[in-house]
Amino acid sequence: MTVISWIILGLLAGAIAKFLLPGRDPGGLIGTTLIGIAGAFLGGWISARWLDHPISKDFYDGAPWAAAIGGSLVLLVAYRLLFGNSRD
Repeated sequence: MTVISWIILGLLAGAIAKFLLPGRDPGGLIGTTLIGIAGAFLGGWISARWLDHPISKDFYDGAPWAAAIGGSLVLLVAYRLLFGNSRD
């Protein structure tokens, strides 16, 4: 997969993570989108590096999607823990 496809996957993973973890985010839509992109890269890197599951070249394979959504969820939870009260 190319960098562009990881960015597109990150945008979609961020939206899915937001759907799975509803509520107010400190960064709003743009922050959640950027967290989704970073989560996709983080999830893919962790999957390839430590889980011994190399990322396939196919965009529609389930492993990159699971890694991207998992990474987005982890970053979204961490972001809310660190900056959760900034919009109150």
